[in-house]
Amino acid sequence: MAEIKELNSTNFEEVTKSGVVLVDFWAPWCNPCKMLGTILDQVAKEAPEGVVIGKVNVDDNKELAARFEVVNIPRMFLYKDGQVVKEFNGIQSKPKLIDALTNA
Repeated sequence: MAEIKELNSTNFEEVTKSGVVLVDFWAPWCNPCKMLGTILDQVAKEAPEGVVIGKVNVDDNKELAARFEVVNIPRMFLYKDGQVVKEFNGIQSKPKLIDALTNA
């Protein structure tokens, strides 16, 4: 099972520097983000042990959104040991995300 963590400029580097981390840039007013949030909750239950799903609220963390050039949400970045290995735009299916986390 994956752990879901709220990320911000204080903890972002620490959380993403090692292991497999899927970072979701979202906002509470974004309906596709809410739909993806439900999918990510399901993904967390089936993801390999040790995986982290990080959530970045773009309204509260504008500097992180700007740093990663997040213009449209939801947008996700898959990290492995501190490096982005894959990017996703929009809603993704549970099987696609689990596959990406398993094979990262």
